[in-house]
Amino acid sequence: MLFENLANELVLHVFQSCTSISDVLNLASTCQHFQKVFAASQKLTILYQAAEAQFGPLQDAIQLVTYNSSQPAHMTRNAPFSVALLKQLLEVGNAARKWEEIYPAKKWKHNFEDRRLLTRSERYRLRRAVYRLWLYGRAFHNARFPRTTRMHRYTVTERAKLLHNWSTFELAEIEDIREVVRDVLQNHICPSNGTIQRKFRKRFPDSDQQLLFNIHLNYPPPPSAFQTHFHSTHQLTSSPKFFLSNASSNLKYQSTPSHEPGAEGWGDEIPHYYVVEDMLKLDPGQIVWLKENAPLKGMVEAFVKSLGEWFENNGETFGQTLEWVIRERGEDIEELREGIREGDLGAVTELSR
Repeated sequence: MLFENLANELVLHVFQSCTSISDVLNLASTCQHFQKVFAASQKLTILYQAAEAQFGPLQDAIQLVTYNSSQPAHMTRNAPFSVALLKQLLEVGNAARKWEEIYPAKKWKHNFEDRRLLTRSERYRLRRAVYRLWLYGRAFHNARFPRTTRMHRYTVTERAKLLHNWSTFELAEIEDIREVVRDVLQNHICPSNGTIQRKFRKRFPDSDQQLLFNIHLNYPPPPSAFQTHFHSTHQLTSSPKFFLSNASSNLKYQSTPSHEPGAEGWGDEIPHYYVVEDMLKLDPGQIVWLKENAPLKGMVEAFVKSLGEWFENNGETFGQTLEWVIRERGEDIEELREGIREGDLGAVTELSR
């Protein structure tokens, strides 16, 4: 029997078995019969089922995209299915899936012989951790929480309420992906002077050039040309052509009359540490976009400046809040972090293989 002659019920079952949005849409465009079956069915339900398989858990993604400052971050929010909601879920879902590709290279950075593809359940837990870390940043890493309020009792309590929603094992998953995010920041987006020196020597082993590092890390006034490009994660995912046409990652370590590779460094150990702590307030979507589209330091500086004065000298607070909650539970934060390093805890564990 030809596939297009299958009963509508069987065709509908095939639609419901699709594991990605593109599979659903491609199947619907196969022939007029399939298009009619899809059009006559509950299209949103089918699309949401596919989105759950591709980007799930959607419940956590929904908490992220429906959050706004008028409601507590820790309260569970429900939203009716709609095309508008599905588009928002696709945006954050696509960003989360990019971390599935980044994670193995960073998790097994040194013991690369153990590097492997993630299983379906591991990818699910990793996306869940990304959505939850992203929600925390959206709720508490913004202009409403300047540096002067980070230790206020009310602020700490509000941050802790969100983390109380999740078990210690789930918090370890978030901390696991947060360390991967940190690695991306400190080695790709905001590399230290030492990292620049090492990568320059690796690329140009025969060069005797001495790199000139800038010891002043104050962010420069933002060029007006960058201002309109960075206001939300939604715009970030659109990859402005202005950046892509004016720089290439290949130029980062090349010395030219107009470019000094040493200027790409973000300082030595101590200054660099505080730069990374600031940058950890960026959400996972912003970080992965900057990794792909802003190879030069000036681009990253312009973006950071566009966020406002609250961002500078105001380190991330998730690590501090995690320690607070773990102590509340009578557990040891260092044991949790050691468990992540040993592979006993986190989004990917030895037992999950």
